[in-house]
Amino acid sequence: MTDALAQAIANAAEEPPKRYVITGGPSTGKDELITAIRAAGLPCMEEEPGRAIYRKHRDRLGRHLLKEDRRDYSLEVLAAFVEEFEHHTAGIRFYNRGIPDGYGWEGFFGLPPAPELDAATERYRYDTVFVLDPLDSFEDPDDIVWAKERELRRVHELIVQGYINAGYEPVFVSPGPAADRLDFICANLRLPKPER
Repeated sequence: MTDALAQAIANAAEEPPKRYVITGGPSTGKDELITAIRAAGLPCMEEEPGRAIYRKHRDRLGRHLLKEDRRDYSLEVLAAFVEEFEHHTAGIRFYNRGIPDGYGWEGFFGLPPAPELDAATERYRYDTVFVLDPLDSFEDPDDIVWAKERELRRVHELIVQGYINAGYEPVFVSPGPAADRLDFICANLRLPKPER
């Protein structure tokens, strides 16, 4: 981490919270970017909670989620995102997805938005939302994401529309190496570039 970036993070730690979402559909390079954010020393949530909760449901049920399981799953993911939001009380923090992602996934599941999702989206607001444009390849070695390659664009569009409907003006991040994307995000937030 550069001295300038370390100083910017330290200065922000004394300020009210600034919350920055990194989102997009499957195959957008989100995991690689989150890894780069963490490697740069920027405060960032550990793991996107939906994955761990999905694994728990899959292990308990012995199968992938069916339509009748998806509302319970969505509400549990929402509760984890609200807890993460409330836990952060000062300084900069990057989020691996945000509360309005629920609109995209509920839409993909064929569910109407839960009233709890509407209430949380209105109450818990992020400062900036960065949407990663999709990459050309799709890999999911953990078999966590339910989308097939032909469905990737649809999931991505539903997530983006969920943020727009929630009143956000997302900043779109072009495909490319994670380091370049992080430089773009830092420039957008007026943060010093991380060292390489």
